[in-house]
Amino acid sequence: MNKHVLGGILLASLLTACGGKGKTDTKNGNDTLRSSGDTVAVADTLRYEQEKHLKNVRQLTFGGENAEAYWSFDGKRFVFQRTDEANGIPCDQIYTWELSEGNMKDRQPQLISTGKGRTTCSYFVPGDSLIVYASTHKAGDECPPTPPRKKGEYYWPIYNTFDIYVSDLKGNIVRQLTSKKGYDAEATVSPKGDKIVFTSDRSGDLELYTMDLDGGNVKQITTELGYDGGAFFSPDGSKLVFRASRPKTEEEKKTYKDLLKKGLVAPSDMEIFVCNTDGSDLRQVTTLGKANWAPFFHPSGNKIIFSSNHKAEKDFQFNLYMINLDGTGLEQISFDEKFDAFPMFSPDGKQILFSSNRYNGGTRSTNLFVADWVD
Repeated sequence: MNKHVLGGILLASLLTACGGKGKTDTKNGNDTLRSSGDTVAVADTLRYEQEKHLKNVRQLTFGGENAEAYWSFDGKRFVFQRTDEANGIPCDQIYTWELSEGNMKDRQPQLISTGKGRTTCSYFVPGDSLIVYASTHKAGDECPPTPPRKKGEYYWPIYNTFDIYVSDLKGNIVRQLTSKKGYDAEATVSPKGDKIVFTSDRSGDLELYTMDLDGGNVKQITTELGYDGGAFFSPDGSKLVFRASRPKTEEEKKTYKDLLKKGLVAPSDMEIFVCNTDGSDLRQVTTLGKANWAPFFHPSGNKIIFSSNHKAEKDFQFNLYMINLDGTGLEQISFDEKFDAFPMFSPDGKQILFSSNRYNGGTRSTNLFVADWVD
């Protein structure tokens, strides 16, 4: 989540700080745009001049906190998580939307989750008739409480009531994949259609695991102390990319363990890692410092796009960057002054979905955007 940041989890912390006065889109360029299927923007008003890899940027949601939008395998629709207290959604629930329907300015997306508890990290299963996501609804109808924090402190809550479910497109749960006490969430599916990767604390630490689509054959992938999460498969299904913290000193290790006992993770120091799907050939890709997260493979499989605040003057200013698998060729992709994150390329590599605070009229809303990708 993060939200798949993790899952819906990171975003809840970040958006509070990402609020404030932003640029106002006085042209209201969205009114000149049609549906995503055949859109040609009259004026690309939602793209910053430096964003040479983005074209025909279209806004899909208008208000609330919308994040982790992930494509279906046929590239025609996506699932995402949404919080919108003003419209009766007090914490993240899972929705789906078909791109041919245009944007959600005057229409509501299809609710997939139960509407109870908190959800995170939804993803289509090959065939696009089923969706996998994590939810706390079995533990109670209400949203689990957000942990209190002091000013300047930000933590991701690791709710020990998250389990992973499979639902059809009408919101009917057809299978529960995990049932162990603890945190099981942040699930994504291999393009090969054979495996799910997810994060769990069942070992006493937050590690990556894989399982078959029916929940069987669970295997632990990572073992080093620190948070491992937000994993995605490479286009050929042979590798995983994920975010991770790696406390080194005894003090850092103690702080990490003490927070984990309280069901918390500090997201301020994370880097991007890759490994084979069995955990072999594990290596660190970024050494940028601060928070580097929400990674996803470029369609070539040779690069990674991710969100980072390593160049920001303030910790809660995030932009998209791209880097080669060997850690070379770092390039800034987006240039919003507040928050760009959760990028995902369409299966054909021609479009990209992402979340952003851009042009939100000075509100705290985080919206979904889709753009044509220019290599």
